[in-house]
Amino acid sequence: MMKNNKKRFVRYKEGAEMYSMCQSKFEQLAKDAKAIYKVNKLVLVNCELFEKYLETFRIE
Repeated sequence: MMKNNKKRFVRYKEGAEMYSMCQSKFEQLAKDAKAIYKVNKLVLVNCELFEKYLETFRIE
């Protein structure tokens, strides 16, 4: 999933690459996870919140 140099915040493009999904899907999931932080025009995604939300889709 994530590399050893684990980041807490990423931009949309980097996050989409990290999680192997298209950017629009990553953006939507990040919004649904309420993991988005906006500072002026800079948008960051909290990876910890994103991953916690992603775990809710796990199939057992």
